[in-house]
Amino acid sequence: MGLLGNAGINAPLYVYVARLFDRRRGTALALIASGQAVAGTIWAPLFGHAIEAYGWRHTMQFYAVFATAAVLPAAFLVFRALPKAAGGGGAGTEPTPGASILALQPRTALGLLSLAGFLCCVPMAMPQGHLVAYCSDVGIPVTHGAAMLSLLLACAFVSRQFWGFVADRIGGLRTVLAGSICQVTAMTGFLMTQDEAGLFAVAAAFGLGFAGIVPAYVLAVRELFPASEASWRVPTVLLFSGSGMAAGGWLAGAIYDYAGFYAAAFATGIVFNLANLLVVGPLVFRQSRLRSPVLAQA
Repeated sequence: MGLLGNAGINAPLYVYVARLFDRRRGTALALIASGQAVAGTIWAPLFGHAIEAYGWRHTMQFYAVFATAAVLPAAFLVFRALPKAAGGGGAGTEPTPGASILALQPRTALGLLSLAGFLCCVPMAMPQGHLVAYCSDVGIPVTHGAAMLSLLLACAFVSRQFWGFVADRIGGLRTVLAGSICQVTAMTGFLMTQDEAGLFAVAAAFGLGFAGIVPAYVLAVRELFPASEASWRVPTVLLFSGSGMAAGGWLAGAIYDYAGFYAAAFATGIVFNLANLLVVGPLVFRQSRLRSPVLAQA
């Protein structure tokens, strides 16, 4: 499902949209990225009822039929040649192939972006994958934990549109930095309360904070590198961010199995998030110092 499903849909869509749009590119990327948050909000409770009524196997089979009937016709709408680099509408200039990126070699800049993506997605995955179990661990009913997760994803959908609007005005890198600061603040909140109402508030804040980070990475790659290189640079960054999501989900469970409580796992996630700020912060500083013209695209 990950190799042939999620990966085969997300990366091509990001590349296609990043090349198709010139103005309001961040908003377009945010809208595309909102699909998963909407799906988590809508399908999670429906799956719960279906599993109780029909079992998980039949539920998955029903969903497979629905997904096939919905995705295949929609795919034909975009079975066209990859758009050429948009160049007419914006005030910015298209990056030159082989030119330095933020006074760094292109491979170094891409490596730092990939590292930053991995570091921020480790903590990003922890509450999403373990929030329900965390609630159960502190005595909150599982049904309330599921509602909390649904609220987190709903807030992620709403705020993702806001982050797309912000990214169009301040650029991808600055949006990554702002979203990462919001994310680590919300992660700290999970360590400061075990009250149900407090956790609902923290879950909502986390959803509002993390939602725009991954689309902002795609926007940053598209701003900094030539459009002709987007077809492999964007998936490279997504590979590392997706690896961070996978590592974060596993790491939180492994730490819980060892320590016996989730606070240690979330604290580890905060350390990863702070490391992300140490990578992204200097890149934003370089961009500000060099007054990169790509930020004029809005």
